[in-house]
Amino acid sequence: MNSFNIVTLTVNPAVDKSTHLKGLVPEQKIRCEVPRYDAGGGGINVSKAISRLGGVSLAVFTKGGPTGIMLENLLEKETIPTKAIEVQAWTRESFIAVDDNTNSQYRFGFPGAALLEGEVQIILDTIVGLNAKFLVLSGSLNEGLSAGFYQEIAQRVKNTNTKLIVDTSGEALKKVLETGVYLIKPNVGELAKLVGKSHLELNDINDAAKEIINKGGAEIVVVSLGPQGAVLVTKDVYEYVPAPNVLKKSTVGAGDSMVGGMTWALSQNKSLKEVIRWGVACGSAATMNEGTQLFKKEDAERLFDWLMTK
Repeated sequence: MNSFNIVTLTVNPAVDKSTHLKGLVPEQKIRCEVPRYDAGGGGINVSKAISRLGGVSLAVFTKGGPTGIMLENLLEKETIPTKAIEVQAWTRESFIAVDDNTNSQYRFGFPGAALLEGEVQIILDTIVGLNAKFLVLSGSLNEGLSAGFYQEIAQRVKNTNTKLIVDTSGEALKKVLETGVYLIKPNVGELAKLVGKSHLELNDINDAAKEIINKGGAEIVVVSLGPQGAVLVTKDVYEYVPAPNVLKKSTVGAGDSMVGGMTWALSQNKSLKEVIRWGVACGSAATMNEGTQLFKKEDAERLFDWLMTK
């Protein structure tokens, strides 16, 4: 297999199914439009975002059953290099529905079935053996998979040249910070929990992020503020970037698009000022499209150019 500067891991991927309806009424049959299918899951979406920017990454993911075959076929259409790890459990699905009468979006996510012990070991050995310059661990974990799964990967690559980028939450994020990574992307609520606070104001974010950095949890902390934008913090840098005002159609994949934009920019040796702006540009551009389509390159480029003036 060819070597790749960027590798993404999606241990709990999904086939995303999205549709439109007119009126959500209990106990009545709801007529939906023809569904759209997309390959989904954190790392897969990151690889899709990188591809849209003209970059190349290897998407490593588990696949099982007919939905796993469908997932792989969808990625082949995206012309993204992939490495599928066969598992016994069927790949999960997710469902997104938009009510055209109210423009309300409903998102239904299902858990991923448990993996066998031998399958977990294959995933660990595969991902560590690729020796990527940037390794992105993104998304939820399967039922029964230890919260220390990402941490184990971090421990295995700690003394290598691999820069670990982690986008997860809860106990899995807390555990991986004990080992230390290159970059994390919590939202402001997740950051508050990491530093033992009930909530954080904008002027508290720098100190909270520095607390994680000073403990060796991460070199770069990017805090997503939703419609307010994002903040990038290192031991020496503080960059706040406001989100551009765009017409939002869907928030699905916005966070993954942000991670993809930043990872691509880092791989291109962009400055941190550019890195955070590419992240916000891609995340904002993703909200301009319906369902699970992520973003269009021209939208991301236009928003990036605007953000560079801010």
